[in-house]
Amino acid sequence: MNPALKTLVENYLAWDKNAKTRAEIQALYDQNDTQKLTDRLVGQLAFGTAGIRARVEGGFKRLNYLTVIQITHGFARHLRASFGEGPISVVIGYDGRFDSKAFSEYAANVFIKNGIKVYLFSEVVPTPVTAYATEHLKCQAGLMVTASHNPKEDNGYKVYWDNGAQIIGPNDTEICRWAYSEPQPRDEYWAKDDIYTSNLLASADPAITHYMETELQRVLFKDANAKTPLKFTYSAFHGVGYKLAKKMFEGYGFPAESFVVVKEQALPDPTFPTVTFPNPEEGAKVLKLSFDTADANNSTVILANDPDADRIQLAEKQPNGEWRVFTGNEMGTLLTWWVFKNWRAKNPNADLSKTYMLNSAVSSQIVKTIADAEGFKSRVTLTGFKWMGNVVCDIRKEGGQVILAWEESIGFMPGSSMDKDGVISAAMFAELAAWLHEQGVSLAAQLLTIYKTYGFHLVKSSYYIVPSPSVTAQIFSDLRTGLNYPKAIGSQAVKYVRDLTTGYDNAQKDNKAVLPLSTSSEMVTFTLENGSIATLRASGTEPKIKYYIELKTEPGKEDVASVQKELAQLETDVVQTLLNPSKYGLIARA
Repeated sequence: MNPALKTLVENYLAWDKNAKTRAEIQALYDQNDTQKLTDRLVGQLAFGTAGIRARVEGGFKRLNYLTVIQITHGFARHLRASFGEGPISVVIGYDGRFDSKAFSEYAANVFIKNGIKVYLFSEVVPTPVTAYATEHLKCQAGLMVTASHNPKEDNGYKVYWDNGAQIIGPNDTEICRWAYSEPQPRDEYWAKDDIYTSNLLASADPAITHYMETELQRVLFKDANAKTPLKFTYSAFHGVGYKLAKKMFEGYGFPAESFVVVKEQALPDPTFPTVTFPNPEEGAKVLKLSFDTADANNSTVILANDPDADRIQLAEKQPNGEWRVFTGNEMGTLLTWWVFKNWRAKNPNADLSKTYMLNSAVSSQIVKTIADAEGFKSRVTLTGFKWMGNVVCDIRKEGGQVILAWEESIGFMPGSSMDKDGVISAAMFAELAAWLHEQGVSLAAQLLTIYKTYGFHLVKSSYYIVPSPSVTAQIFSDLRTGLNYPKAIGSQAVKYVRDLTTGYDNAQKDNKAVLPLSTSSEMVTFTLENGSIATLRASGTEPKIKYYIELKTEPGKEDVASVQKELAQLETDVVQTLLNPSKYGLIARA
């Protein structure tokens, strides 16, 4: 064993006061298992698209009591450096995963030992409630202990700043810099039970009531909701959404019998016994219990939150008895139309030049298309609600307002929380379905009407497995060598190229991208003459190159089959022109 690894083992065993995780590292050390020790101990935890996520077990590269204490120490130090020695407060929420409550208590103790007031929820809460509470309670920061829809072995550490949005640079790197510059915990950090006798601890629970009151102001057709014959089947996916989702439905006026819960998945269960991968975005293969419950209760609409209730999945029973699971882009299309239609009706004289909708760079362009047609503004952000939330805050400072933000991975931000919110989104989709039903229209039929009105926006995404990182580098290097990007994809000329790795974007006057650069990852987008787009992105965690294709047509088309055929041809052209699998030895998705 090399000296550096041995030192890491010795430090971990000396600093971790939890018998279970310390014993894990001791056992690996006794077995001289350098590979597993290296995997667990070498390197540092860092904030990604949605905070820090890692497996819960012993090691500096894992989440456990020691690393939560270390990160929170860095967090506390950065807060003091940012806001000075005056009063500082942090709100902490947690989900129903293994160790989530304990992690929140250890974090609270570290803050309190640094003179920082903590608002702590008394029980599990949805992630968007913690984001909302950060701003509502006028805290300098917020912390949500959650791994969202990750496998049961994982947990996470998600941080918000005083604007209620997730942190971006430099706050994320500064927290880690402080944490790893002072890695040895103070002994007092381990006495987490001290928090319950501290005058620096307060309850965050009142923020839940305020959150509900605020979001229930969005109800549009309460009387009509009360009369709907529709039944909605709801699943919490063994997570934290059921309690507030049920209250939200009641507040929207829906009759009690219209809300049918999937009982097996209603309450928090960290073992996730009915789903190996608790992400409703996976579609039919993870929605079986929802289908069964809906069929048994004559329900025609399914609404499923992920375990921390920040995402929402929508499905509708079709006339032939089959279930249609909507994609995130399809859901975003429906919600874009619905939100603007009703917002404009309530605000007929509002300045549309200051009214915005946002979505991410790999989501459908339908937002821009509808915005251009109706007169409001659209903005594209990098992938992830940490970017969207901060852009919303920037637009607010400039005197504008954002009425909706969303991305294709079934995340929607239609409410007051500066993070995606599956609770209010569930109620809004239910109200949309009920209103359409009263008009004799289904969700699927309305989606087709939107496409006929504004043009089809059909999306296809997939990936190829890459044999080595050097091949990924070569593919992107070949695409951009001398700025000699492909001039055509199939029969369509390339109009614009946006390369967020280098900052090149010839759609801009100075050829400089407006979106933030992502120099550590590869991402290039091609816009074709007909408005269709193709994006290549290298995965940051797996040996894959992903592609996102969107076929855009003119308004008025009605033949769905012919448009789908066009999409299939575009996919073939994109793969051959941009990826050339045979040349680079790529393996198609199974």
